[in-house]
Amino acid sequence: MINDDPTERDYWRGLRALQEHLDAEIAALYAERGVDGVRPRFAYPLIRLAHRGPMTLRELAASLGRSHSALSQTVTAMRAEDLVETAPGADARTRVVRLTERGRSLVPFLEAEWRATEDAIEALDAELPVRLADYVAAMRARLEQRGFRDRIAERLDHPPAGDADEAGDPGR
Repeated sequence: MINDDPTERDYWRGLRALQEHLDAEIAALYAERGVDGVRPRFAYPLIRLAHRGPMTLRELAASLGRSHSALSQTVTAMRAEDLVETAPGADARTRVVRLTERGRSLVPFLEAEWRATEDAIEALDAELPVRLADYVAAMRARLEQRGFRDRIAERLDHPPAGDADEAGDPGR
């Protein structure tokens, strides 16, 4: 039997696994330092709230470059750990997010960890034969020349030679 499950091919799997591994290492550091109930994904919004003050969920999401939906899930998880609280905003559709005393007390550690993490990843990147930062910049430059949507559409409309069987072309 031929496995035609296209999800067996996943270009980004290695990158996602690397990021998950790095996050797990940060979480282990939190546990070693007695920072309980805090996940690495909480650091960014907690630090931002400490510097900018209470914000609506939508404002906070926009300031972090995250979707409203994703940040809503993060805020719910942070609220469960008593790191933030939410209150009704100016209208019934908005919620204002603010740090709790516990959240505020963790910010100095999270800021120090953020700086140390950025220093460590930049040093690791410098050790690589091809810097990830340079690779990302090069990829973005190529995408400015021709967008990803266009690249996908072209392959949908005209599969490269050898992909016809994968696309379900009975002529091959």
